[in-house]
Amino acid sequence: MAKITRIKAQDPAKPKAEKNTPKQAAAAEEAKLSKTKVASKPAKQDGADKKQGKVAQKQDKAATKQAKLARKQTKKAARTSKLQPKRVLLFPLAPFVKLGQYIKNSWSELRQVRWPNRKTTWKMLFAVIIYTAIFITFIMLLDALFTLLFNNLLR
Repeated sequence: MAKITRIKAQDPAKPKAEKNTPKQAAAAEEAKLSKTKVASKPAKQDGADKKQGKVAQKQDKAATKQAKLARKQTKKAARTSKLQPKRVLLFPLAPFVKLGQYIKNSWSELRQVRWPNRKTTWKMLFAVIIYTAIFITFIMLLDALFTLLFNNLLR
């Protein structure tokens, strides 16, 4: 029996839970510690302080995102520069490179296949055998009919 996963729709009025970055986790730790100790900060912040805090958080997120993207691009550039030999050497090896890429891509596709279990495989095998038997019988009957017709017409 197939396992069914139910996904519940989120209430649009509620904000989504955001993943905490290490900076936000550290800030949360400090906030917890400051709650246990006697806080010297005022209890309420004015609207400008809140806006500045949100802007700073957005800027931090954007900066970390850009840094991550830059690291990815440098790694990719380093990988491609190492893998690309001189063009003179690449020309005779091109068929082998293409064959290697084909095998690699085929293997990744095979890993994504959801293979049937033994019971389903036998069911499908018998369905193919029955279909083949019916089709063979149909072709044999048509062959016999046409043979009989042509033999009678040619006599």
